[in-house]
Parts: sequence; C-alpha cells; structure tokens
Amino acid sequence: MGSFATALADRTVLLDGGLATRLEARGHDLSDTLWSARLLLTDPGEIRATHEDFFAAGAEVATTASYQVSESGFEAAGYTAAEARQALRRSVRLAREASEAFGGPRWVAASVGPYGATLADGSEYRGDYGLSVDELRAWHRPRLEILAEAGADVLACETIPSLAETEALAAELTALGVPAWLSLTTVGDRTRRDEPASEAFAIAAEVPNVVALGANCCDPGEAAAVVTAVGGRRPVIFYPNSGEDWDARARHWTGHAAVGDSARSWADAGVRALGGCCRVTPDQIAGMRTELDRR
Repeated sequence: MGSFATALADRTVLLDGGLATRLEARGHDLSDTLWSARLLLTDPGEIRATHEDFFAAGAEVATTASYQVSESGFEAAGYTAAEARQALRRSVRLAREASEAFGGPRWVAASVGPYGATLADGSEYRGDYGLSVDELRAWHRPRLEILAEAGADVLACETIPSLAETEALAAELTALGVPAWLSLTTVGDRTRRDEPASEAFAIAAEVPNVVALGANCCDPGEAAAVVTAVGGRRPVIFYPNSGEDWDARARHWTGHAAVGDSARSWADAGVRALGGCCRVTPDQIAGMRTELDRR
C-alpha cells in the first residue's frame, strides 16, 4: 500500500469529510459535550459505517472519531479514564476495519483535536486556554501515545489554534517519532490567536516525522493563503468547512455551503491532500473525487 507520506509525494490524496455531519444525517443526536466520540462507546457500528460511507464516496483516508476523546473530557461527561482509553483504541480499530472493506490504498488518520475541543465551548477557535506549553504537553501526551500504539498510519493533529499548542504537539511528536500531520484552524494566514501561521508551520517543520502541514476547519477560500504560509516546508493538507459558520453559544450552523467544485482549484494551488471538515458530506467528497479523477 505504501505510506501516506509516499502517496503525497506521488499525487493528490483525497481525505474524508465531516464525520459528525454524516452521523447526524444517519439520525444521531450529537448535542452533548462528547459529540461523535460518545458513539465510540454506545454505537461503534455506526462509526464504522460512517467511515465506509466516505470510502464509498472515494475518500482514501478515514479520520478517526477520536477528536473529542480525552480522559478529562470523558470524566467531565460522567465516563471513566479507562473508557476514554478504550474509545481511543476503538476509534483506530473501527477505521481500520472500514478501510479493509475497500480495495486500493486506504489510510487511517488518528484525529488529535486541540485542548479546547474537550471544553465544548468553542475555545478551539480562540486558543485562549491559559495553559503553558508544558501543561499542554502533559495533557496531550497520554492520548498521543495510545493512538500511536493503536496502529494508525498517521496522527492527524488538527484544528490547532495557536503557536503554544503547536509547540506542545511538536515536542510530543518528536518524542513519539511516528508519522503525523499538523493542521491549524486559520483565518487567512493567521492562527485563531492572530499569530502568523507561518511561524506555527516553521515550528512543526522541525519535527522530522511531520509529513504534512496545512489547515482545516477554516474557510474554503483560504487554500492559497495556507499554501503560502506553509512555504514549501512540507506537502500541504487542506480540508475546510463547507463555508457555513458555527455559532458556539447557540450550538448550530448558520449561512450556506460554499465548498462547491473546489478540489481542482485547491490542487492547482499546491494542495497535496484535500477533503472536508465540518458539514462536508459524502456527496461533496464524491464530487471532489470526480474532479481529481478528471484533473
């Protein structure tokens, strides 16, 4: 099959879309603080089926349902630390099982969400946690180690809002030595903390096992800005939201989808791995597959 990094050197790789969006379309209420992560314990078959929906649409990568999983977050929701660890391992296994149901090259990317995701208050889009780099390292370390041991092809450190969290993850990834990507949540060429995204990418690029840099959970029109900020340090990964906006206080989406027929333009701008984040459906991923196949 070859490694994910090797594939990026050869061609444009198609990621999946919004896992939670698809689970909601399949009839699940994800309004609690754990979002789709809860289903890893209560309905794991639906997680696997959702991965299969995206593979059937043409995606080559399954991003696991571990974004919201942490010991502190699970304990705050009434679960145990042991159940959080179980959920992390299960997230990789379910994605792997889904990948094995399809032919061709398929990879499992273990989602590593930011600290703010566990707070379920939108702070991953601000990065204003008040935690030091060392505190962030200590918080991320257990789940990074578990996901690495679970056998994912690549760790997807995603929706990262700040230089401090980038620095923390870079240090932990250096110690682990397994393949990973680092994806910021950006506004143009800035982090959500209004820092230069290029500085975050420079920090992450010091880690030899970081195989791609880019952005997710951002505006679909930011591809060129992200490519410029990465500055050739690594292959670029880009998987934005649909174009709608998340109202963290009201906990619902506003506006209209604007992803459209974007895959070709993103690839032409220099993106090597592309797909979608929140509100991006299997149908939209199928459209991207068609675009890339015609390119």
